[in-house]
Amino acid sequence: MAEVFFFLAAIGAVGGALGTVMLRDAFYSVLALVTHLIFLAMLFLLLRAEFVAAAQVIVYAGAVMVLYVFVVGYVGGLEAGLAGRSGPALRVISVLFALVLFVELAIALIGTGLEALDSEGAPYVPGFGEPSRIGELFLTEYLVAFEVASLLLLVAAVGAVILARRRSGLADPREISFTDFMKRDELTKGEGDTGTMIEAGGPRDI
Repeated sequence: MAEVFFFLAAIGAVGGALGTVMLRDAFYSVLALVTHLIFLAMLFLLLRAEFVAAAQVIVYAGAVMVLYVFVVGYVGGLEAGLAGRSGPALRVISVLFALVLFVELAIALIGTGLEALDSEGAPYVPGFGEPSRIGELFLTEYLVAFEVASLLLLVAAVGAVILARRRSGLADPREISFTDFMKRDELTKGEGDTGTMIEAGGPRDI
């Protein structure tokens, strides 16, 4: 049963990841990423990391992805999809980045010592996946990576606000259109005709 659960979760996670990078519509791409994160939480359950699985669903698939959907809807351009540029240089660069990523993943996979695993899987380590152990790793061994990730999240939030201002064309509050200026001028004239002499702009010639 665990094997079936693993393959279902793995296929769902891979499918969600592929949908994230292949779908041209930004909104559906975010939904595919939510699907990927949910299936990834199922894999954490197989590793007996219940807290990590719950945090994956609540924090990432819940709060963070709702924020992503809000940003995508706020920035706009959902119906037009993602506009991409094509060219020989970009294709070569994309292939090089893909090769570098493949080599990095291969080195990480080979370095894990998978040849030492038997049919029973990896041994269970007491304390694995517990909040205390995760917090200890974040604040000791992975402190630099933890702080860099928080800085990247801050930069992403600031960038989303800047993109929203550029895309939506938010006007300067000190600016006023010609139509609004004329309407305000007409209202000022009307108030001047019915008000006192001082409000109308001074004494009039008799």
